[in-house]
Amino acid sequence: MNFETLLTEINGFGKFQISLFCLLYIPLITLPSNFLLNNFIAAVPSHHCDISMVGKEDKFGNLTLEQRIAISIPKDSDGTHSACSMYSEPQFLLLHNSSIETDISASVECQNGWVYDKTLFRSTIATEWDLVCGRRGLNRATATIFFIGVMVGAVVMGILSDRYGRKTILLVSYIIAAIFGVTSAFSTSYVMFAITRFCTGFGLTGISIIATVLNVEWVDVKHRLLVSLLGGFSWPLGTMWLAGTAYFINEWRWLTGVIICPLFLAMLTWFWVPESARWLIANGKMKQAHRYLSRGAKMNNRPEFSSKFTLEMLSSAVVVEPTKKNYSYLDLVRTPRMRRLALLTGPVWFGIALTYYGISLNITGFGLNIYLTQAIYGGIEIPAKLLTFYCLHKIGRRQSQAWSLILTGVCIAITIALPNRLQILRTVIAIIGKGLGEAAFTIILLYTAELYPTVVRQNGFGYNSFLARLGVSIAPLIMMLEDVWKFLPQVIFCTVAIASGTLAWLLPETLNAHLPETIDDVEQRRTVIGISAQEKGNIPLRSACGNTNEDEA
Repeated sequence: MNFETLLTEINGFGKFQISLFCLLYIPLITLPSNFLLNNFIAAVPSHHCDISMVGKEDKFGNLTLEQRIAISIPKDSDGTHSACSMYSEPQFLLLHNSSIETDISASVECQNGWVYDKTLFRSTIATEWDLVCGRRGLNRATATIFFIGVMVGAVVMGILSDRYGRKTILLVSYIIAAIFGVTSAFSTSYVMFAITRFCTGFGLTGISIIATVLNVEWVDVKHRLLVSLLGGFSWPLGTMWLAGTAYFINEWRWLTGVIICPLFLAMLTWFWVPESARWLIANGKMKQAHRYLSRGAKMNNRPEFSSKFTLEMLSSAVVVEPTKKNYSYLDLVRTPRMRRLALLTGPVWFGIALTYYGISLNITGFGLNIYLTQAIYGGIEIPAKLLTFYCLHKIGRRQSQAWSLILTGVCIAITIALPNRLQILRTVIAIIGKGLGEAAFTIILLYTAELYPTVVRQNGFGYNSFLARLGVSIAPLIMMLEDVWKFLPQVIFCTVAIASGTLAWLLPETLNAHLPETIDDVEQRRTVIGISAQEKGNIPLRSACGNTNEDEA
């Protein structure tokens, strides 16, 4: 007997699983809105040097504001007024002839701060602490700092949830993210904001990896893909919610606080979230596992489960190595096939995250309204996920993963090649690329849960999430390379997407396979086929080292 048998007995997709899915949907929707929050709270509106102090010296007389700006701020090569420099002395000659070339040495850096256009944003962290011009690197760094917190959290939360359980660490993640998320809205300095955003990311990543694993571990093989797809819809919904909320709340402190608020509701619903029965059995906690399974059976109208399956019978559902109770990240690389798996999934996660956020954080690069672009980027993910569902069911995980990444890179390459005059076409291709990038993300979440065994599944997610967040942390810094060459960031994103897509071809196929429970299942290929074994015959699982034959399976 394996755990899939137990799920069949309690109904692998009934009211119990649906209620769990709904309970976890609340925090899942908050993830994209927090991960992409920097697009709005760190936005840099149009600005120029503050020349009000010059006016106090009565040098302007009765000049209009436009005339004062014309004689006080030099123009860049594109004809717009400079955002970072001003004349050391007013150039009154420009009032008579604006085409006169002025002495470059006459301009200096802004001496009295900046004046910002408040048409779109009443305030952002850039306007709050003047994170522009020479300090704009600090503005970009806030996204990197946040995702470093996410990266560190992925490692820590992965270890803790495999050791102390999914449910307990989920609550810890809720509390950390909610408290520091609200605190960041009250930051009085840049340093305080950076620290609190780091801690917010640390907590949010626990929600990301634990909620995904909990949903997958409680449903049967037949409905695993459906649950993964529906869970994935939380991302476009959260992205569009962020766009709408940011449109109506254009003050960064209020926006930051509002976006984190759903987590307080998630804390209240946490009491009804069950622990993973797979994890409980794998760790020898049979009584608790039996209680949760019985609860699920009762909700799914299978009351006979409690009397039919004893505690002794549950112990045979997952075979755990008797000498190994506490697993660590080292277990991901101790054995040959686990090591190969880790070396392949890590770079794929890195490539997906780097490419996806490289596109997502560039919402001002196509000349559209920032709120509209964010909403479109979210909306395109809905048809992308529907296409993903079809592809995963028809052609499997491996090909879907590889092609989604490769085609994302192709879309980026096309936007580089197209001239600026074809702005609409460039935008359309970029949006398609965004959809494909989201498809790659949706696939890898399900794929990883199916590849790693129960005893180290959270460690596997933690390790891969760490590399993914490393990619995300680097993405804002790569964007700064556009100062070297405008298309250099896109060239890097394109290359990484195609390279990681190529690596995905080396991963094993998991379509219709039972979840592996132990490391030995991966090494000895004990994992058996689910619905297709019953309906189509016994089909062997392909290993990470190539195709198996029926004897090996």
